[in-house]
Amino acid sequence: MLKFLLIPIVLGVLAMLAVLWSRQAPPPAIGSAAPDFDLYDAARGRHRLADYRGRWLVLYFYPRDETPTCTAEACNLRDGYAEFQARAVALLGVSLDDAASHAKFAQRHRLPFPLLVDPNAAVACAYGSLWDFGIFRFAKRHTFVIDPDGRIAKVYREIVADHHAQEILADLTRFKLVAPSSGANNPGISPRTPPRNNP
Repeated sequence: MLKFLLIPIVLGVLAMLAVLWSRQAPPPAIGSAAPDFDLYDAARGRHRLADYRGRWLVLYFYPRDETPTCTAEACNLRDGYAEFQARAVALLGVSLDDAASHAKFAQRHRLPFPLLVDPNAAVACAYGSLWDFGIFRFAKRHTFVIDPDGRIAKVYREIVADHHAQEILADLTRFKLVAPSSGANNPGISPRTPPRNNP
């Protein structure tokens, strides 16, 4: 009897998940205008897309502070941060975590770049980077390179967390955005390092 009761429940859950999945917006296309954003970081600093007009911007979305893969990705970007700075490339992280969580995460792992709070998930949704399962919502692991004109230059949807900085820097080199000299604080982060095969 219990078995027959569970079947409609399972089917109902699957139907609900299918509806939620169908609502997921795709990420903006390469060459399209980057969706606007106006968010605050953990220190209440305000960041708007317009603030970065005229320079390259790397905007990366991640699911949760302190999870193993998110930590590996953040630390990899931290280790490549000097190289991004040498090229005058801004770097911002975005998740649905609150300011207190971001502050603790950044302090614990010495993250030198701002982590933005997307409290109602509007920005993640606009970038097609939101998993929305009703009561459970979190950002997808997506990264966008935005050019000085505010257009999407590159979209990363499949990311190797501990190699992401190298991948972005290699693409920036292909965009002819080369640093005067390597400023990386980790020699292994140089864009000249051949990329590893995905595990």
